[in-house]
Amino acid sequence: MTARELTAPVSLTGPDGRLNPDAVGWARHPLVETAGIGRGPHRSWGRNKRWEYWSVITPTHFLAMTISAIDYAAVHEAWVFERSTGREWHHGATVLPQRGVEMPERLDAAPARARAKGLELDVEPAGALRHGAAQRVRLRARFPRASFDITVTRPEGHECLAVVVPWSATRFQYTVKDVALPAAGTVTVDGVTHELPEGWAVLDHGRGRWPYDVRWNWGAGSGVSHGRTIGVQVGGKWTDGTGQTENGLVIDGRLHKIHAELVWEYDLAVPVRPWKIHGGGLAASFTPFHDKRSRTNLLVLSSRTDQCFGTWAGTFTTEDGETIAFDGIEGWAEDVHNRW
Repeated sequence: MTARELTAPVSLTGPDGRLNPDAVGWARHPLVETAGIGRGPHRSWGRNKRWEYWSVITPTHFLAMTISAIDYAAVHEAWVFERSTGREWHHGATVLPQRGVEMPERLDAAPARARAKGLELDVEPAGALRHGAAQRVRLRARFPRASFDITVTRPEGHECLAVVVPWSATRFQYTVKDVALPAAGTVTVDGVTHELPEGWAVLDHGRGRWPYDVRWNWGAGSGVSHGRTIGVQVGGKWTDGTGQTENGLVIDGRLHKIHAELVWEYDLAVPVRPWKIHGGGLAASFTPFHDKRSRTNLLVLSSRTDQCFGTWAGTFTTEDGETIAFDGIEGWAEDVHNRW
């Protein structure tokens, strides 16, 4: 089934706080307004989730930051991985009750910020908005023994994948996955500042109202292969049966939407073994070289994540019948189970 493409701004919710049926679909740009999350007679306190996740991959380091607000808590994280040595610097914070966090109602409408003990995170859009997204975004993180300062650039005409996923009229999610964004800046670890080679940034912008117990797969990758700029964006489990998917490839800045649910093949007992993801014209393999494992159990709030970093390769056949081969595209694939 081919889902409906959204081409004009639309509100995620109606006046009563329920899902607006006109918002269900996908878009090439962040067109959905999410101010109604947490408002109205059906605001469902405790189920509303907002987050900004950014990851940056360079030839020397991996960087990541999460700012999130989930009604009853603020959950944040910053991470640096040094590829040459395997050393990691990490700091997470769960703030109960939620405080010290700012989240814009629409992507890039205002900065996102988080403040917690030992942790400062800032996402600062700059430049005029193009199709609802800023031309540049500055990412800053400061935590014990490490910090980074990165500028992300959105090229002219660049497209993302924005999707509204409906579980029901009261449970739904709006996600913007933006891959293959050029990024540059500095990272400081143990008092030493490193100028980073140019790399690639990926955004996961989320606003929605979630069920308590959810599993998902997410895979992303960015790079240049055979003279083409390739952005891989694939997902699964959490969208199954909704009529929507978060699957597509961004090729030279143009989104090619995959409407099919993909088949994921991997061994969670040994997640660093190769993964295979296929369907909808995509035949891809993912070869991990590092598993970023995290486990949280705070009784009502728990999470298990295996986020494997590695390299994508494969082929993709576009809607016009062109088959594009790619390899050496760095990114990640993950398996997550949350109770939140």
